[in-house]
Amino acid sequence: MTINAEATDCCALDRRRMLGLSALGAAALAGGFGMAFPAHAAGLTKAQRDAMTPAQVLDMVMTGNARFVRGERKTRDWLAEQRSTAAGQYPAAVFLSCIDSRAPVEVICDLGIGEAFNARVAGNAVNDDILGSMEFATAAAGAKLVMVMGHSACGAIKGAIDNVRLGNLTLLLGRFGNAVEATRYEGDRSSANAAFVDAVAKTHVQQTIELIRDRSPVLRGMERDGKIMIAGTFYDLESGKVSKV
Repeated sequence: MTINAEATDCCALDRRRMLGLSALGAAALAGGFGMAFPAHAAGLTKAQRDAMTPAQVLDMVMTGNARFVRGERKTRDWLAEQRSTAAGQYPAAVFLSCIDSRAPVEVICDLGIGEAFNARVAGNAVNDDILGSMEFATAAAGAKLVMVMGHSACGAIKGAIDNVRLGNLTLLLGRFGNAVEATRYEGDRSSANAAFVDAVAKTHVQQTIELIRDRSPVLRGMERDGKIMIAGTFYDLESGKVSKV
């Protein structure tokens, strides 16, 4: 039996092509298909964080969300970030956000490991424990932005509007009663009205910011001295956009 030399060469060529495509595919997977952005080998350093102003930290957060809305992201080496932050952390911001599974701040603002603290509780409610955490994040750990983030279609806000009573949740929802009453809205003031629910959520963010300033002399003083910024934002679940409140 004889073997055609031309056929042998074609098979060898096909094998080389397959090997080349496999190598390219492996490289793309390793890089996360993030060709448009430079890789970040490590987390935020102290020097990088300390060089930023509170306004620049806010811009970093909002710019990260703009990338998220466009379907873009920074290419990150998560293991390198994990390793580089194991011995110390230098977050630039501290968030108070809701536990809603659809609103993870680090994802929707394209933040890496070690770049932000995040206190999560239903309805982004503030209490003494949260205030103490914020004081640690800023006065002790050096964060320069305190951000309260509400979101659309918040279940906790709906529960407060409906005056829900359920175990320990009752006390938590009671914290939002003032926001419900203070929200100026012409029309259906029920949880079935998405526009009213979102209006109450925004009112709650504004009231929470004032409560932080009122109940924390530490944070109030740092804001007065320009060391930190206290800001309110609202995340829209449908558009993916974070806007200032």
